[in-house]
Amino acid sequence: MITVKVTYTVQPAFAQQNLANIRRFMDDFRRMEGFQYAVYTSADGNTFTHISHHNDAAVQQRVLAVPSFLAFQQQRDASGLTGEPQIEVLHLADAVRPII
Repeated sequence: MITVKVTYTVQPAFAQQNLANIRRFMDDFRRMEGFQYAVYTSADGNTFTHISHHNDAAVQQRVLAVPSFLAFQQQRDASGLTGEPQIEVLHLADAVRPII
């Protein structure tokens, strides 16, 4: 299993558009299998955390190639982030229920 956490902060003026872009790619992701994906917002409403769990590298590559996800990333990065996205690979220690 591959688990990745990405955290970034957008400018306040872009936060609602970012949410709309997230909804768009999540609709496409719901039609796919072999992974789980969740997006969280922080209290400031401008900081987003994405956590993805992929069965394997092949699934991860399919997910990363979805056109609506690529468009989301492009618009997010062009919006003027307040810093570089923080990308962290996580290793599952334990879970109450299966993740995938």
